[in-house]
Amino acid sequence: MADPTELTSEGAGAGVAEVDVCSLEIERKYDVIPAVICSMCCLFGIIYCFFGYRCFKAVMFLSGLIFGSVIIFLLCHKEHVLDTQLSVEASAGIGLGIGLLCGLVTMLVRSVGLFMTGLLLGLLLALAALLVTHQFYTPTTVWVPLGALLGSGMVFAVLTLQWQKLFTMISTAVFGAAIMTVCADYFVEMLVLTKHVYECLRLTTGPPLCWYSWVIMGIWPALSLVGVLVQWKLTDDSFSHTEVVMSRRQKRVQLMRIREKDAKKRQQAELPAKSSGQTNGHRHVC
Repeated sequence: MADPTELTSEGAGAGVAEVDVCSLEIERKYDVIPAVICSMCCLFGIIYCFFGYRCFKAVMFLSGLIFGSVIIFLLCHKEHVLDTQLSVEASAGIGLGIGLLCGLVTMLVRSVGLFMTGLLLGLLLALAALLVTHQFYTPTTVWVPLGALLGSGMVFAVLTLQWQKLFTMISTAVFGAAIMTVCADYFVEMLVLTKHVYECLRLTTGPPLCWYSWVIMGIWPALSLVGVLVQWKLTDDSFSHTEVVMSRRQKRVQLMRIREKDAKKRQQAELPAKSSGQTNGHRHVC
């Protein structure tokens, strides 16, 4: 006859194994600084998603700032610099400084800013494709996701340089929607979806996503579509970043022409006065 204590322990183990992880309550412990940063990023995401093309210069600056800061921060924090391991604060300071320089370059040089905008679009679309395919197939080497990211980024960077207005609106809408999705992921499930994406890039298997994670994931394409439609409606044919640049140049040219006309009028007004003064002098001598 079996021991009842063994039966109870086996039943308890079976009950624990049958518990659905998605039905458990998520422990949310928000820190002040990450919550404030996430709220600010959500505000930037709204501006990106719905007013990205309208705020063309600001978007170009923020794209270079974010891209440069993140890349340099990861390099400084993960790798040894001058045979020393930098702290998080030092890595963040170095990344922010170089990110500011990158932001100024992308804002002042329009082709660089457009290239960076298209590169971000390609990286995000490749990331979404890798996340979906990871549910059915896991590559055996890290070069597959890396090649997909770089290849997609370069393709969309070239397309953005060719069709600037269209792909700028698509890129800003997709990037802003991605920022808002990450913020929602932080406030709802403490970045579970973001960590799952990171594990997919590292080709490591983790626990499957719950249904609410896929709901948060669905916010991204929905907001991207809404953002593209809103930007296309707001910037139908009445606004263009090239027209803004041309209008500034035209204003300068008009100012130069006005100044030249004023100078010519002054010269024409001074010539009769000089000639009359000379004739009066001759008469007085005679």
